[in-house]
Amino acid sequence: MTVLEVTHETHYDYAAPVAQAQHVAYLEPLSNGRQQLLEHELHIEPSPTQLAHETDAYGNRCVFFSLNQPHRCLSVRSVGRVSLTPVAAALDAAQSPPWQAVAAALRYEAGARYDTAVEFVQPSPYVPRLRVLREYAACSFPAGRPVVQGALELMQRLHADFEFRSSSTEVDTPLAEAFEQRSGVCQDFAHLMIGMLRMLGLPARYVSGYLLTTAPPGQPALQGADASHAWLQVYCPGTAGLPDGWLELDPTNNLVPRDAHMRLALGRDYGDVAPLRGVIRGGGEHTLRVAVNTRRVEGPLPAVA
Repeated sequence: MTVLEVTHETHYDYAAPVAQAQHVAYLEPLSNGRQQLLEHELHIEPSPTQLAHETDAYGNRCVFFSLNQPHRCLSVRSVGRVSLTPVAAALDAAQSPPWQAVAAALRYEAGARYDTAVEFVQPSPYVPRLRVLREYAACSFPAGRPVVQGALELMQRLHADFEFRSSSTEVDTPLAEAFEQRSGVCQDFAHLMIGMLRMLGLPARYVSGYLLTTAPPGQPALQGADASHAWLQVYCPGTAGLPDGWLELDPTNNLVPRDAHMRLALGRDYGDVAPLRGVIRGGGEHTLRVAVNTRRVEGPLPAVA
C-alpha cells in the first residue's frame, strides 16, 4: 500500500484591508475506490467567522468560509494523507469497447437508460467545442478502434507535440490559444485532451490533485510537481481493470496514474474544482504565494503548528 501526504499552503497579502470575504476551498482529498482518505486538517488565519463543510454534485468535499473582520492577509494550510489503491494494473487496451459504441450509447433516446457520464460529453466554461480539437484527435480514433487504445495514443501524441512550459499561460487563457501556441501548463494539457475526447462524443472529466515531489530512485522527475497538478479521466465502460469504467491519463507526463498521484476533486474543468477561490470587498492589489509538498510517509500524520 502506498501512503502519500500533501501539505498545501496558500498565502494572500493585500495592499489594503479586506473588509469582508467569502471563499470556497477544494482542499480535502477524495475518498473513493482509487484512494482512501486517512486524515485531513485545514487551518485558516484569520479564523473564519463562519465555516461549513459540504459535498458537491460530483462527490467532492468542499469548505465554505467567510471572514467578516478586516484583514490584510489570508493564510490557508491544508495537510492530508491518503492510501492509494492503483487501478488499471490488469488493463487490456485491445479488449476495451470500440470508441464509436461508447459515444453512441450516450446519445439521447426516449425511454433508454440515462448514463450520468453524458454530462462530461458536453462543453464547459474552460473547455469549449473547437473544431481543431476534433481534427487533431480524429487520427487516433479510426472506426472500430478500442477506446482505450485510442485514448492512450492521443495522450502520447499530445505529450509529444505540446511543450510543458511553466507560467506560459494563465488560468483564463483561452483553450484555442493554448492549442495554437502548442504549449501550456498541466491544466492546459488536461483541458486540451478533455476537449479532444468530448469532440468525438467521449465523456472526459477533469481531475485536480498533486504529484509526488520527489520521483522514485531511477525514475525521471515528473512535470508539475511542487504545485497543484491536473489530469483527466475518460469513460471506458466494460473495460477489464477499470471497476468504475473511468481510465485516468496524465498527458503532461504521458502516463497512466498509479501510485504517484493524489486526487483532490473531479469536475467538468478547472472552474469546478479550483483549490481556493472567493469574493472580497476591499483589499486593492494583492500578492499570492503557494507552496506544495507531496511525499511518501509512514506512521501518524505530523501535528500542525
